[in-house]
Amino acid sequence: MAVERIVDTSISDDDSDEQQIEVTLRPQSFDDYIGQERLKRNLKLAIDAAKKRSEPIDHVLLYGPPGLGKTTMATVIANEMGTNIRVTAGPAIERAGDLASILTNLTDGDVLFIDEIHRLSRTVEEVLYSAMEDFKLDIVIGKGPAARSVRLDLPKFTVIGATTRTGALAAPLRDRFGLIHRLEFYTSDEIGRIVARASSILESQIHDEAASMLSTRARLTPRIANRLLKRVRDYADVNGDGIIDTVTTTEALAMLEIDELGLDPADRNLLSSMIENYGNNPVGLNTIAALTGDEATTIEDFYEPYLLQIGFIERTPRGRRVTRKGYEHLGKTHPDVTVYEAEA
Repeated sequence: MAVERIVDTSISDDDSDEQQIEVTLRPQSFDDYIGQERLKRNLKLAIDAAKKRSEPIDHVLLYGPPGLGKTTMATVIANEMGTNIRVTAGPAIERAGDLASILTNLTDGDVLFIDEIHRLSRTVEEVLYSAMEDFKLDIVIGKGPAARSVRLDLPKFTVIGATTRTGALAAPLRDRFGLIHRLEFYTSDEIGRIVARASSILESQIHDEAASMLSTRARLTPRIANRLLKRVRDYADVNGDGIIDTVTTTEALAMLEIDELGLDPADRNLLSSMIENYGNNPVGLNTIAALTGDEATTIEDFYEPYLLQIGFIERTPRGRRVTRKGYEHLGKTHPDVTVYEAEA
């Protein structure tokens, strides 16, 4: 059974209040968007060129780990272009007719943002090919011998796709994106600035030291930083005067069991399970999933990216293995360390 995690990078569909706060914290322009400087520079150039020619910007594919701002960047692109944005998700478009309904309701210059685009069905993808390349929509009217194909003209629109798994995208679909960019993990300084900006929007006073502390626990991810900030703000309102200082932040993070590197109990349980059951031997993904009670895709998408980023696990041809740094963080002795070295 999966454990609910404060450092989870996904957004719960049934938590409307959380989603509403998430939306208000999202920047609406490049000037407000902190970090991703290389991406912003390239997109600014493409947007300025498109506006100069009075054309829609080329189709954009944004990829990278969850929580880094792909949806936010899509909104910023639409705002910078001065156009409307229609938001949907790959799993929500079940049939080609669903996509046709969305496309025929767009207007010139509109942005269609498709989150988790790698989860589109193959039949829907095939309809999207001609729509993206030729702005044409091929539909079949009627059934049997009387069926006929009709090609409809579509407005000049832009597709912005977001995915955490570019390898799962079909090559013909990936090739139809003119701009393909990866969102990188943020630096601690950038996360600190994001926390300061968010606290200002939430009308909460935060000390610089507290913002810096949160930035080191946020796993280099804005969504987690904002979520931690809201939980610490709750703690400060209930157990203090509402001001987020280092003492309040330390106590709140201790209560949430978030350590100095941003690992939560689920992360530590994963590392401990691998060490206690397999030591320094490689462990297969499905075996790790069985040990933790999570699905293999959850391990791959939500646990691994950060643990790999900070060097606590490594991938080998035979499976995953906890590194020396991972052992040391848990206060355990790595098998390669001799007794003399451990005592020293």
